[in-house]
Amino acid sequence: MEWLNLLFAGTPLWMWLMFMGIVMALLVFDLGVLNKDDHEIGVRESLKLSAFYIAMGLVFGGWVWWYRGGDAGMQYLTGYLVEKSLSMDNIFVMSLIFSGMAVPRLYQHRVLFWGILGVIVLRAAMIGLGAVLVAEFKWVLVLFGLFLLLTGVKMLFSQEESHPSLDDNKLYQWLRRHLRLTPTLHGHHFVVRGEQHGLSRGWWATPLLLTLLLVESADLVFAVDSIPAIFAITQDPFLVYTSNIFAILGLRALYFALSAMVHRFEYLKYSLAIVLVFIGVKVGLVYLNDIQLVNFHIPTGISLVVTLGLLAGGVLYSLYKTRNAPGDSLS
Repeated sequence: MEWLNLLFAGTPLWMWLMFMGIVMALLVFDLGVLNKDDHEIGVRESLKLSAFYIAMGLVFGGWVWWYRGGDAGMQYLTGYLVEKSLSMDNIFVMSLIFSGMAVPRLYQHRVLFWGILGVIVLRAAMIGLGAVLVAEFKWVLVLFGLFLLLTGVKMLFSQEESHPSLDDNKLYQWLRRHLRLTPTLHGHHFVVRGEQHGLSRGWWATPLLLTLLLVESADLVFAVDSIPAIFAITQDPFLVYTSNIFAILGLRALYFALSAMVHRFEYLKYSLAIVLVFIGVKVGLVYLNDIQLVNFHIPTGISLVVTLGLLAGGVLYSLYKTRNAPGDSLS
């Protein structure tokens, strides 16, 4: 069994296999036990499911802390929080997609669940590419930092509508033109046989598949922000990837609670913008310290506290400013 001790991206193969085994077990438990029948997930159930995934992510972080030391544990937890906070805006986009595609809440969990499998593959490819670039060309960190700075400043001062109509989405228009798309949903199916539904022979995509592709594309766009941000915390691919996936698992579970209160987080984008600016500065400092141009770095613990404080501040301020909004049901 010596092959299990072989290094993959600087980490023993058995650790990668253990992590993927845990994720697959969680997904099987989610679909095969908790949600084996299609049903509407209410806010209360969403909060419980999210708490379960958060607990699993923190337990894994505790194991990282115990097995690889406090520095690695702190980097994992900070990366987890950064990914979770920067992905919050993805909730609003997913809500827009589901409403624009008229997908009932009954089938939304199915889309999010199968979307996780795409996330696992896409994030692995993007993080792997990022790790190679950082290892070979350390100056790429400066580009990451500048990109995050510009994105944060643009988000902070932008007066444009953050989430335009789905009809303006170029990918949506292209897919509508090129997919053999059924006029209506067909239960929870992503594809159906046309001859069984009064259509021409062959396989047809349903609007649910189109929704899944749009959700996946949205995650890809948001990953462009979040992955460079986590490389500011750590350049260890194992910590970057595992914190990414656990954060996304919990966020997808939390979707049904947050989407019901989407109008209550109007000011959250400003705190997320400041997080991007802060992380952009930090990732630039990583490179400048390496070439000994400056002798100042932001400790991982400070990054964790600042990110948590900004996120909490944005949430609390939003809830305060929208306190007179209609109440949200916890059904």
